Amino acid sequence: MPASRFISDKFFPERAKRERRKEARPGELLEAALDLFVDKGFAATRAEEVAARAGVSKGTLFLYFPSKEELFKAVVMENLAGRFKEWNAEFEVFEGSTCDMLRYCMRVWWERVGSTKASGLTKLMLSEGRNFPELAEFYRQEVVRPGHALLRRIIRRGIDSGEFAPVDVDHAIYAVIAPMIFLMLWKHSAMICVDGQSEIDPEKYLAIQAETVLHGLSLPPRAGL
Repeated sequence: MPASRFISDKFFPERAKRERRKEARPGELLEAALDLFVDKGFAATRAEEVAARAGVSKGTLFLYFPSKEELFKAVVMENLAGRFKEWNAEFEVFEGSTCDMLRYCMRVWWERVGSTKASGLTKLMLSEGRNFPELAEFYRQEVVRPGHALLRRIIRRGIDSGEFAPVDVDHAIYAVIAPMIFLMLWKHSAMICVDGQSEIDPEKYLAIQAETVLHGLSLPPRAGL
């Protein structure tokens, strides 16, 4: 810690507290916005509600984010789009089979996104995207297309290594995406897409879906081997 910061913290604790709070405000605003966007939707969320939940004024919110649309984009970047860099880096160093990679992909997606509040952003875009075409295109550009590109890389890896049959990769990726979307709708739509009595274990569900997809993609063993 710089000496000036240490002295400020030690001898002027109230001022230091205010300074640290000012530094933390963008994160607090993004967290408050995520909660409200997921709970209420984009259209129904008002900027002053986000500011109030974060403990700042509406004017302070607009110092960091000029509009509600820019605030939403920042929430998407923070919680979803920003993860593709780390996921692609993991792809580059993954040493296991492509089957293991796909299992890992689906499991880690649930741990880092699906089980969190951020998964509600996808449900929000599915329900409101048509009414906000600029935000829908932003979401496609920053989340959908990078996600599809990563899944294509995984499936092509399997084809190139001889693990998977030569399939239409552009369509095969939806066999992986579909169970993920189902889980997000299940989680954020009062579980209306199930019968209300059955219990779903998300991790077990994804493991079964992964094996189902892999069974369809994998090349059958050659006779005599």
